[in-house]
Amino acid sequence: MSASARPVLVTGAGGFLGGYVVRELRAHHIPVLASGRNADALARVAAPEETLVSSLAELPDAASEVDAVVHCAALSSPWGRPRDFITANVEGTAAALRFAEKSGARRFVFVSSPSVYAAARDRIGIREEEVDPGNRLNDYIRSKLAAEALLREAQRTGRIRELVILRPRGLIGAGDPSLVPRLLAVHRRIGVPLFDDGRNLVDVTAVENVASALRLALSEGDPAGGVYNISNGEPRPFRELLEGLLYRLGETARFRRLSRRGAWTLAAALEGICRVLPARPEPPLTRYTLSTIAYAQTLDISRARAELGYAPEVSLDDALDRAVADLLARTDTVA
Repeated sequence: MSASARPVLVTGAGGFLGGYVVRELRAHHIPVLASGRNADALARVAAPEETLVSSLAELPDAASEVDAVVHCAALSSPWGRPRDFITANVEGTAAALRFAEKSGARRFVFVSSPSVYAAARDRIGIREEEVDPGNRLNDYIRSKLAAEALLREAQRTGRIRELVILRPRGLIGAGDPSLVPRLLAVHRRIGVPLFDDGRNLVDVTAVENVASALRLALSEGDPAGGVYNISNGEPRPFRELLEGLLYRLGETARFRRLSRRGAWTLAAALEGICRVLPARPEPPLTRYTLSTIAYAQTLDISRARAELGYAPEVSLDDALDRAVADLLARTDTVA
């Protein structure tokens, strides 16, 4: 089998981003091996001969040669048990790395997160190097930083030849399981917290654009561990973004105006309480969530434009339209 005929392994292919990546690669005639635990979810994005039903822990035992690995699988949540994040995001990445070594993969493309930039202050035009490796705001952030470090060491020592890391911001689109549903649930339950009258700028990204960036990262970018921010490049005030979303849903915005200092103190207290409860339930407000909705945070994507050739093709308004249309269709189906 020639290297050019080898498929690209996509982990988490049954998930939101992974599914879009598989479709993006297939649309560009790139052979794919779609990996995940859910056979039914994989069947929706790839043919049987293009799927590998496997957990990340079992992946190194799979006998398959691939050209590259796109590692999308992850546990992404503002709250959870530390052990679960380590298992999914650190040990899971280590397993995908072992598979890449065994399969002779040329390049490893890792989906990290701009959550690593999270902080209780406004940050505009964040560049890739402006990250605190000791950020301990939540266990998800710690796990992503640890996974990045693990991969950089593997590339430095020759375990993998090429490594490219992407940090995509706030994925949105048809099938969104997180961003829009979470905002909508909070809005309907208590109203969305609003700070500084919602003037803080936020970045989100059409999932199709992230899939395109990951395809580009298979052949472009710095192979020695290049890191690239990905967003739509259309930052908007948080209030404007939320009102646009709710308008599409036919709902009137309900806000709860809060002070940043008071909300931060409350979130820290709620985290402390929930951390010691036996079930460790998710607090109604976390400091990480506050860092994303109470402060401005936008990404500088100039490096991705210059080195990956990245250019967002799906606009933010189109992404919102698609997310809402899909959500309404699924709601009607359930009803």
